Amino acid sequence: MQDFATIASALRENIQKVIIGKTEVVDLMLIAMACKGHILIEDVPGVGKTTIVSCLAKSLQCDFRRIQFTPDILPSDITGFSMANMRTGEFEFHSGAIMSQIVLADEINRASPKTQSALLEVMEENQVTVDGVTYAVPQPFLVLATQNPVEYLGTYPLPEAQLDRFFMRLSIGYPSVGEEVDILSRFETEDPMESLSAIATGEDILALQQQVRTTYVADEIKDYIARITAATREQEFLQLGASPRGALYLMRAAQARARMDGRDYVQVDDVQKMAYPVLCHRLILRPEAKLRDVTAERVMQIVLGGVSVPSLAK
Repeated sequence: MQDFATIASALRENIQKVIIGKTEVVDLMLIAMACKGHILIEDVPGVGKTTIVSCLAKSLQCDFRRIQFTPDILPSDITGFSMANMRTGEFEFHSGAIMSQIVLADEINRASPKTQSALLEVMEENQVTVDGVTYAVPQPFLVLATQNPVEYLGTYPLPEAQLDRFFMRLSIGYPSVGEEVDILSRFETEDPMESLSAIATGEDILALQQQVRTTYVADEIKDYIARITAATREQEFLQLGASPRGALYLMRAAQARARMDGRDYVQVDDVQKMAYPVLCHRLILRPEAKLRDVTAERVMQIVLGGVSVPSLAK
């Protein structure tokens, strides 16, 4: 089995045949995938949210399905439904769009809260229950949801409790002028997406997910993670800090980052780098913080600056 560092490098190179720059975003997506974590990509239209997800899907020999969320989409469109077979007289399960290995939930905040809950429940349970019968989703299973944080008309914002189910929240951001010129040149005569091919299998991803869990985490690192999440619950600008689930996800992300760097043990730097994408969307700001333009990222910076760093031999 190839290690995570080798496969991640190959996947990164493949995706960047289409995506200009954005190495950090690509790496974070790969880290979340290696941790069995789902991703929320939140950014303005036109920066490549759907494209970067499609590139990841085309780089893997996995089933891929895109769900375009609208206000009239039903929970059964997501999970599936049972229908009577008139010939046999028996009920048959017709699987919904969620029964794929990689799912793009495009513009998730345009769906009704009931439909959002149906998707998020499958993300949490890794299974679908229809008419009392449970069906496991295929593995590996990765949901990448997108939403536009600017346009609110006709949308249903995800509640804080639902946001907590996403492993990471990412933002792609605008390219630099030089990168935008490169984008124009790359797409001038053809679409590079058409020539993109798969370079890893579902079995490779499952093996990587198992490898990540074997990454050594010293007790001092676990204590450091716990003190970080505990400190978020004591910040004056926060109504709600990170949960124990956030601490677990932070540890897992640090394990994956260590593997991506070619190590079998976690360093303090792994924890600090992963704290922002893993924890910031779990921090609920008080109204006065928003009035003073204090962001979750700023609060996380304060937390990391105030929590003492353990000294380790490694």
